[in-house]
Amino acid sequence: QVRLVESGGGLVQAGGSLRLSCAASGFTFRTAVMRWYRPAPGKERELVAEINPSGGTTTYADSAKGRFTISRDNSKNTMYLQMNNLQPDDTAMYVCNARPTIGRLTYYWGQGTQVTVSL
Repeated sequence: QVRLVESGGGLVQAGGSLRLSCAASGFTFRTAVMRWYRPAPGKERELVAEINPSGGTTTYADSAKGRFTISRDNSKNTMYLQMNNLQPDDTAMYVCNARPTIGRLTYYWGQGTQVTVSL
C-alpha cells in the first residue's frame, strides 16, 4: 500500500523556519519525481518545489526561491523542505506528491501538514 506521510508543520512567527518531511513507502522512491504543493487563491494548488530522482535538479516557485530548499534522502525514502524566512503568505497546508518514472503511470498524494505563519 502506497503511503506518503508529511510531518514538521507548525505555528511560527514571520522570519522563522520550519523543516517539513515526507516519508514514503509502497513504491520505488529512488526513481520517483517528488513535489511539494500548497493550495493557492484561485487555483486548486500550486507547485512549491520539485526534485528529480537523484536529487541533482530542483525547481521552485518564484515565491520560494532563495528561501526554501527541497532535498531528499533515497536511503531513507524521505523528502524534505527547509523553509526559511517564512512569511504570512506562506501559510497553507503543504502536501507531498510523488510521480514514479518507472512502473505505474499515476500520482500519489499525502494528507498534508499545516504551516501557519503569524506576524
